[in-house]
Amino acid sequence: MFKRMVVYTQYLLPKRLITLIAGWLAESRRPWLKNLLIKGFMKRYHIDMSEAVIQNPLDYPTFNDFFTRKLDMSKRPFVQSKYDIASPADGTIVQIGEIRHHKLLQAKHQYFKLQSLLGDDAELTYQFSEGAFATIYLAPHNYHRVHMPVDGTLVKTIFVPGSLFSVNNDTIASVPHLYSRNERLICVFNSAAGDFAVVLVGAMIVGSIQTAWMREPVRSNKIVTTIFNDDTFLPKGSELGHFKLGSTVILLTGKHTAIWLASRPPGSVIKTGQLLGKLCLKSNITA
Repeated sequence: MFKRMVVYTQYLLPKRLITLIAGWLAESRRPWLKNLLIKGFMKRYHIDMSEAVIQNPLDYPTFNDFFTRKLDMSKRPFVQSKYDIASPADGTIVQIGEIRHHKLLQAKHQYFKLQSLLGDDAELTYQFSEGAFATIYLAPHNYHRVHMPVDGTLVKTIFVPGSLFSVNNDTIASVPHLYSRNERLICVFNSAAGDFAVVLVGAMIVGSIQTAWMREPVRSNKIVTTIFNDDTFLPKGSELGHFKLGSTVILLTGKHTAIWLASRPPGSVIKTGQLLGKLCLKSNITA
């Protein structure tokens, strides 16, 4: 009961103001403040720095630089087969499966509409309506950069403004249509097996969602669609973007495009680059 009451207070909180304040603190270059934040975070979440390019946490100029730290990717090899779908992020698989009746499973007995998630884009909704999805939650202690799960060419992005509810387990179980309520950036790619999308979902105290091809994060009160015609190709494993503070990634594929591993059920912990599933190319339809 207490946890549910805490969740429901989020309806009343000034979530965007809290996020702006958190973002300001996270970008502070005052050594005493950023070191205080980093030390407190390290103590609270027991962060493993052994895989980071810069391993001394106090060497980062801001808390956000520490939080979005780059890893030595030689310590995180990506699955190499052209049929392999790599996990795009470190985190916990919240839900994984098929998109049925234009809906995705959020939590036990709770679903949300694909069309709402995709900002009411009818074409995309049709493309993914009978496909598959995997939802990965990035907890505070996780690595917070997102990478390409397969080779892909960027087709378009859709920024959808929204709320900034937390995306932890208690909120997922209590707030209906959570992912289609929150601010999000939908990145659509074309692969050898057809189109797929990586949806970066914002949350409370997530200062911004940054991609590798954007100079600045999109900030708008309206849906913003950007079409790419310059053959922006991103190979598997390349960086797609990052969260300034944590959130959720939803991977969407079309019909007969992906088969998820049975060994990756909801609740599984997964790391960037590890095998999540298999692409179903025409020559590999039974993979």
